[in-house]
Amino acid sequence: MQKYLIKDISIVNEGRIRVADILMADERIEKIENNINVREKVTELDGSGKHLFPGIIDDQVHFREPGLTHKADLYTESRAAVAGGVTSFMEMPNTVPNALTLELLEDKYRRAAQVSLGNYSFYMGTSNDNAEEVLKVNAHKESICGVKIFMGSSTGNMLVEREETLRKVFGGSEMLIACHCEREDIINRNLQKKLAEGVPLQPGDHPIIRDTEACYASSSFAVELAKQYGSRLHVLHITTAKELELFTNEIPLPKKKITSEVCVHHLHFTADDYASLGYLIKCNPAIKSPENKEALWKGLLDDHLDVIATDHAPHLLSEKGPLYENAHAGLPLVQHSLSLMLHYHKEGRISLEKIAEKMCHAVADCFHVRDRGYIREGYFADLAMVDLRQEQMVSKSNIYYKCGWSPLENRTLSGKVSHTFVNGNLVYENGAFHEQHKGKRLTFDPR
Repeated sequence: MQKYLIKDISIVNEGRIRVADILMADERIEKIENNINVREKVTELDGSGKHLFPGIIDDQVHFREPGLTHKADLYTESRAAVAGGVTSFMEMPNTVPNALTLELLEDKYRRAAQVSLGNYSFYMGTSNDNAEEVLKVNAHKESICGVKIFMGSSTGNMLVEREETLRKVFGGSEMLIACHCEREDIINRNLQKKLAEGVPLQPGDHPIIRDTEACYASSSFAVELAKQYGSRLHVLHITTAKELELFTNEIPLPKKKITSEVCVHHLHFTADDYASLGYLIKCNPAIKSPENKEALWKGLLDDHLDVIATDHAPHLLSEKGPLYENAHAGLPLVQHSLSLMLHYHKEGRISLEKIAEKMCHAVADCFHVRDRGYIREGYFADLAMVDLRQEQMVSKSNIYYKCGWSPLENRTLSGKVSHTFVNGNLVYENGAFHEQHKGKRLTFDPR
């Protein structure tokens, strides 16, 4: 296996930045120190002036395979991910068919082993009537990232409304339970109220229909269940200021049983952007008012919110309108999440160390990912080299998503990923992909 030596690079890791050399061999980080010299053959890279991050771990993506591969698949989206420095992903079960059995879940793992350029894990899906199958996952704590519950709209038979099912899963699962929290009855009430006005629905109606009440009522119930049963709960894509009161920053993350996630689009866009972007930024839960965005930034920086993710959810442009009822919800983002956060670093909003914490360290800690998420000797060499001096304009010519578009198009972002290593293999280099090596199945430390 080829060895790599990166010289004189600024390593962003565990709350500090230091200049050192880093040697990769046999999939892992062999040595981190100054002035490393090796006698054997090694490929040397000059890291001077660049920064090195742990590979980003995205705990929420929708790569659409199987069944929805007209808009995305495991190969295309993992390729886009590594181009953006994302070396590991956890993918959701609302594919076709829904991943509601262990057999269907393992089909996804087999496919990823064949085509994914990044490391991968897949959530077990929950429906109103598969609780017994979900609990079988307890025997696979080292090889499956968690259980997913959609307490809101989803694809197929995955909206879990029955309290009996929820209590059975929360009470019996030994796995992390990741929840999409929105109350469907509140959403439907708001929708009927808007329709009764007799005016065609517009993009800006989305955060009115999927409002703060719908989010808080659901997320607070999930937290109540988790506390009652002692479950490990991870609430996905928090969008409101009110929900922040459900989480604490008084417990170190490794000791938290209830954790939370914020997505890059909810840190970037606000409801004001519907006027120019329309259904391109329609997603569930909805992008909300500017004061909610400001509260999310505060909650992220003071550690009420634990991790940053994307909820990468690509659709064809033809599926994004023109009518509200037909506009699919979801945004493609995985290629640009790190660059977007680097852009906010340049604006002075977040430090490089905090980016590494929220996109790498904290995800590894939250999910108990084995030997990843940090730049440490002996850990897998999942690494992203970044040049903060470079800028990039997002355009159709440099988008790798199969759907071919981004809500960030025509925006210039500060900082650019130049090299991405997955398990010590160089998979992306200045616009070129090296695809002979595939990613690995993530493993987890049961606790």
